[in-house]
Amino acid sequence: MKPASIAIINGPNLNLVGIREPEIYGHQSLDSYLSALAARYPGVELSTFQSNHEGALIDELQRVGFTASGIVLNAGGYTHTSIALADTIRAITAPVVEVHISDVMHREPFRRVSMIRDACIATISGQGLDGYRQAVDLLLTTLER
Repeated sequence: MKPASIAIINGPNLNLVGIREPEIYGHQSLDSYLSALAARYPGVELSTFQSNHEGALIDELQRVGFTASGIVLNAGGYTHTSIALADTIRAITAPVVEVHISDVMHREPFRRVSMIRDACIATISGQGLDGYRQAVDLLLTTLER
């Protein structure tokens, strides 16, 4: 049996987690967290991708969206503006879980709007970096059904 493959895709400014607004996003870098996360799931193929460019995120979703078992997507600021990302999520076959490190419902009003939420199977918000683990667990549970 082929192992599950989960793509973790991150949008703009997430490469700065650990140094950007640590009071919101914490002090640990996303790269170090994701490395530890991969070690936690030795039987799962975890891949990671980050871009500050909307088109690159769309290209990556299209690239992995028909072969990955599932996708964890933190679209960053594009969450609130990108109909194109929502359309891409709807076009691919892999289930997508939307993740936000901070609790977007308790931040600025514009962050409460998600253009991608309805295209995703679930949203995890406000759990810090652990939200990525929760999303992987959710996808693995979904695959077992």
